[in-house]
Amino acid sequence: MKMKIFFLALAVSVIGLGSADAQVRGKAKNQRARINQGVRSGELTRAEAANLRNDQREIRQDVRAAKADDGVITRDERKDIRQDQRQASRKIYRKKNNARDRN
Repeated sequence: MKMKIFFLALAVSVIGLGSADAQVRGKAKNQRARINQGVRSGELTRAEAANLRNDQREIRQDVRAAKADDGVITRDERKDIRQDQRQASRKIYRKKNNARDRN
């Protein structure tokens, strides 16, 4: 009985950790799509797009560094990564909606 409860708790924690990692990857994918759409539509200049892509690269490096120790992103690391993603999202919005455009 105790073993069943242990394995159930273990499965729930693994599923929970996997979904958090998936959320981080999903957000990054969405942000890359927003940047690419801004480039295609002309809302972003080349310099703005390069700057935004650099931000995405830094976030990916943060994720790799977080996983490097034990293969798991801890709660505090995930909090920092999500904060970086929120800041990057706001920056994408601001750059797409400023007066500069490629056209």
